[in-house]
Amino acid sequence: MSGAAGLTRRVWQQGRYETAAMLRNGEQLTLMIVLPLLALIGLTVTPVLDGLGPSRIAVAAPGVLALCTMSVGFTGQGIATGFDRRYGVLRFLSTTPLGRGGLIAGKVLAVLVVLAVQVVVIGGAALALGWRPGAVGILLGLPLLALGAAAFTALGLLIAGTARPEATLAVTNLVWILLGVLGGIVMPVQRVPAALAPVVGFLPSGALGDAVRSAFLEGSLNVPAAAVLLTWTVLAGAAATRWFRWS
Repeated sequence: MSGAAGLTRRVWQQGRYETAAMLRNGEQLTLMIVLPLLALIGLTVTPVLDGLGPSRIAVAAPGVLALCTMSVGFTGQGIATGFDRRYGVLRFLSTTPLGRGGLIAGKVLAVLVVLAVQVVVIGGAALALGWRPGAVGILLGLPLLALGAAAFTALGLLIAGTARPEATLAVTNLVWILLGVLGGIVMPVQRVPAALAPVVGFLPSGALGDAVRSAFLEGSLNVPAAAVLLTWTVLAGAAATRWFRWS
């Protein structure tokens, strides 16, 4: 019991440190708050999503919340961890009892805290623009966002823990752009190029976007999409734990 309590405390402390570091970083806040807000407004005032739901904001809000999840979990943690490797922070952590699993758990905890801030800010803006999600949709959507946070954090850590630190910034930003534009996370599959449509649902971005939209728009659980997302979470988490390098 004492060992479990000690690990829990270490993970909690690491999570607090990671959360504070993310909230103090201006570039991270731009990626996590400002860009999603701009995307939300842009999708609401343009006809891109017309015909996909009862209103533009009803379709845009779930997708932008999913984008927030990818931003904070994948790009945010991936870049931060890459720089931690470059400057020797992870080498220092490797000498502590935290361990790879504890480090990943602490980073996931930080992502969930920051995601809660994003949900409040972006969700509040969406409500001001006319979004009215149902209670069932909220109860289904929030756990799916948390699952997406775990999946994308694990993927970000996998890249940051295996690629050269200098390459992590470029890779995570490039993948974020590609998945954000073509990966089905903001734009439903109906707005994705036909050549990509068959594979989008099997991407973590497409699975998260489909699952969250089904929850908030229809008040239903998209079981295939949730299963794909869970599979990505398990596989990426196992791979990150197995191959993560401290230096």
